[in-house]
Amino acid sequence: MATFRKFIPAVEFHPGITLAEKLQEMRMSIKEFALRTSKPEKTIHAVIGGSSSVTSDMAVAFENVTKIPAHFWLNLQKGYDEYVARRKREMQLESDYAWACLFPVSEMTDLGWLPTADTKEKTAHAMFSFFQVSTAKAWQDYYMNQQLKVAFRISLNGINDPYATSAWLRRGEIQASEMTVEEFSDKTLREAIPAMKALCAEQPENFAEALQEMCAAAGVKLVYTEGLQNAPINGATRWLKDTPCIQMSGRLNRNDRFWFTFFHELGHILLHGKKDIFLEDINYPDRQTKKEEEANAFASRTLLPQAAEKEIAKAGDYSADAIRRYAEKYKTHPGIIAGRLQHKGLIPKEGYADLFEAVVLFR
Repeated sequence: MATFRKFIPAVEFHPGITLAEKLQEMRMSIKEFALRTSKPEKTIHAVIGGSSSVTSDMAVAFENVTKIPAHFWLNLQKGYDEYVARRKREMQLESDYAWACLFPVSEMTDLGWLPTADTKEKTAHAMFSFFQVSTAKAWQDYYMNQQLKVAFRISLNGINDPYATSAWLRRGEIQASEMTVEEFSDKTLREAIPAMKALCAEQPENFAEALQEMCAAAGVKLVYTEGLQNAPINGATRWLKDTPCIQMSGRLNRNDRFWFTFFHELGHILLHGKKDIFLEDINYPDRQTKKEEEANAFASRTLLPQAAEKEIAKAGDYSADAIRRYAEKYKTHPGIIAGRLQHKGLIPKEGYADLFEAVVLFR
């Protein structure tokens, strides 16, 4: 099948130029033409000078005097207006290229988030399309100035690299939009926690996909988004309309850290409602310390209850074999206990590598 592409001329002329040429051909003055068309002389001057457009009413009047169909004049005006709009847009895109380059364009392209672009205009177009905005100002208003708080409730103004961070968050939104999940149920989500803990303890090869399925059944969108170099963010939680979304970067590629981050984000969903956005391990102006502490406590209690932690501390045996026994007793993964003991400073950071498992979300 043949493909037809619209021809866009390099330049279009204002219909006033054609009118001036026609009047010269007719040997008619502007004053006479204005009289014959019942239009103010200054209006005809404005059309010929290119500062005024040919309206439908004018086109019909011009037709009667010039014997050139009204649609010809209107098409000339339409073509010129489109040309002006395109030129204005092209000039804006040229300047917006500098804005687009504030983002990690090469990294985003390599990850497949952006199409390969070989011109400045295409690069800017790709970035606008990615963020679903039409101008750099629109991005600024949305992500930095909180002009639409109902959709994006925090400002990225003040963090080290708001451009990379916003790109990472936007990628998560795109991924989430492609997912279908059940209607959110607080009850179903809470009931799924034991199965999630069992998945943590077993750590099967397909745990990441299995966890997504468990979340989806409870109405939660869990997305894994490759991290960007200048966006050192481990996870984020927010509500996209009426659906909670957990976004994880996989930067913390050790299983104890992965699971703590996951249950931390889950805690935000269960404890803190729909109004906030939470970004983990990154400082931002709207960070709410109390809610972060509550989510930390939720993750800690879920992975290893306080009573179990006290019993392990009381026993005082922190050998690798003992940690494995504790894990079996409390139905968790040895890495969870080892990570907790390291965090508490009860065992050294080195020497327990065999108790942890690597988490590889992206291959």
